[in-house]
Amino acid sequence: MSQNTTAPDLDPRFAEYRRTGNRKIRNQLIEDHRHVAERVARRFPNRSLAWDDVFQVAQLGLLKAVERFDPERGFKFTTFAEPTISGELKRHFRDHAWDVRIPRRAHDLSQAMKKVVDELTNDLGRVPMISEIADRLAVSVDDVMMAMEADSARRATSLSTPIGDEDGAVLGEQIGAEDPALERAADRMTIFKLVAKLPDREREIVRLRFEENLSQAEIGERVGISQMHVSRLLRRTLTELRTHVEAEEAQDDTA
Repeated sequence: MSQNTTAPDLDPRFAEYRRTGNRKIRNQLIEDHRHVAERVARRFPNRSLAWDDVFQVAQLGLLKAVERFDPERGFKFTTFAEPTISGELKRHFRDHAWDVRIPRRAHDLSQAMKKVVDELTNDLGRVPMISEIADRLAVSVDDVMMAMEADSARRATSLSTPIGDEDGAVLGEQIGAEDPALERAADRMTIFKLVAKLPDREREIVRLRFEENLSQAEIGERVGISQMHVSRLLRRTLTELRTHVEAEEAQDDTA
């Protein structure tokens, strides 16, 4: 009997799982080999992702390793599992560890450019020019510029980053934002124009209701009519105003 047949990596459950596809056996194998996923994951230090996320990806690689492992090929499971888990982690970092998502071509070119820059710096004894990098990569200067911009997107700048010489000034304060008041300005102008066309009594009722925030009973006392009459007039006036606003919006859309 060969030495490999007594190795703990050749757990007979691997053969049984490959034969039956029993998920319970698969889950037991994954649980019993979590230490392999942890060992490989710890080879990826100083990454931008939290440890829990890295370990979760490593366990996904472990799952794939268990599902693909063929014990009849004579390899130990760890020999097969470790590169499988490592590959899963590398793919994840390649695709997800950037703060800003960029096109795959720009990402791959950015990675290739770093290696070329190191090589040219060694060969030339100085920092290479963009045209020299482009020649070595057999791409255009524009492509190299795109790769440089892509690399700068690897880490987003915090909005709390101090800027300028002003005390306490941060980047976030320089970024514009939508002003809801500006969006409402056009609506207010339209309503003011329409309200101005109302009869005096209806205009006063609207003013008392929405400017002074009076109740219908208080408006009735102020205007000298019943609360029910105020309610009817207010409902009719608001309906007319809404109809005019919708008509103007429809007209703007077709303009």
